[in-house]
Amino acid sequence: MAFTKLSIGAAGADATRSSIPASETDVWTIFRALRDARSVFGLRPGHIQTLQAMLSFLKPGHGETVFASNNSICQRIGGIDERTLRRHINRFVELGFIKRHDSSNRKRYRVRSSGGDCISYGLSLAPLLQRAGELIAIAQEMENNRRDRIFVRKQILTKLAHLEEHDPSNSFIDLARRALRRKLSLPEYRALLADTDAECQSLSTPDDPPEAMELPANDGQTVRHQSKSEEENKDLDSNVANEALRPDLLTSVCDQATSFSTERPKNWLDIENHARTLAPMMGIHPETFEKAKNAVGAQKASCAIFIMLQLGQRIRDFGAYFHSITLGQRKDQFDPLALVKRLSETNERTV
Repeated sequence: MAFTKLSIGAAGADATRSSIPASETDVWTIFRALRDARSVFGLRPGHIQTLQAMLSFLKPGHGETVFASNNSICQRIGGIDERTLRRHINRFVELGFIKRHDSSNRKRYRVRSSGGDCISYGLSLAPLLQRAGELIAIAQEMENNRRDRIFVRKQILTKLAHLEEHDPSNSFIDLARRALRRKLSLPEYRALLADTDAECQSLSTPDDPPEAMELPANDGQTVRHQSKSEEENKDLDSNVANEALRPDLLTSVCDQATSFSTERPKNWLDIENHARTLAPMMGIHPETFEKAKNAVGAQKASCAIFIMLQLGQRIRDFGAYFHSITLGQRKDQFDPLALVKRLSETNERTV
């Protein structure tokens, strides 16, 4: 760019004009980029107004130096005092957007030789124009970040509305909405979206219930949750006809769950600890397991994990099914003892 140094140019006036941007749009594109990215450089709206006024004094083909007096610039801004203008100019100089070329008497003007060489005294905006690529890239990055934050925020609000529809008493909804009142960064929005997704997975009434929730009546597969038939009771083996479900019976019948343990669980505490370990592996959020434990008891919640893992592919969505039988509408129908007995009978027939 021309006139970036206070020296006599050797290229003449025509070379000076060739360094001017192709159109005034280019100058104002740079201005808008800095305006949008002003927070990165610590600039306030007043600084931007000052820069806008200074750019308006540039004339096509006359270089990038502002020759207007401080009084003229103040009037074009709207009547700010000269002290404020000097502070704004000093700030732009500190940031490297403006360079002062002062004359001996502090006046701003240009002198030319008979050969066309020039010396310009004034406020050079060449450094600003030279950083066009940097400013446009920063402004574009900030715009992309803004759009991404809006996009993720809308996703969170949609999922919160879904949660509120199916579980209005969920305390997570209020916490999430409080967080959304603040201006969050993109990583914070994404973290909140991940938490909201996890909470949605624990819904008891999914829009498309898993097929496995309707357990078949075929003897070759698992029975329904309620075993009320007298004929079925007569078919049960006498070895598993006890009223209370024993830990050893659960671990022997549900061998799929015990296969993931280095030592066979010996009591209900061991079973609960192992179930708590298995739950995340099955797509069941730890908070959902704790809610189920408080709702139906640690023993029943742990049995659900063992039984579901034994059923395997017969259950399409472990998270939704677990919520349904421990916290949802089917929690009163869920009978671990009856299911373990039926699984034991099925295993014996297979053998």
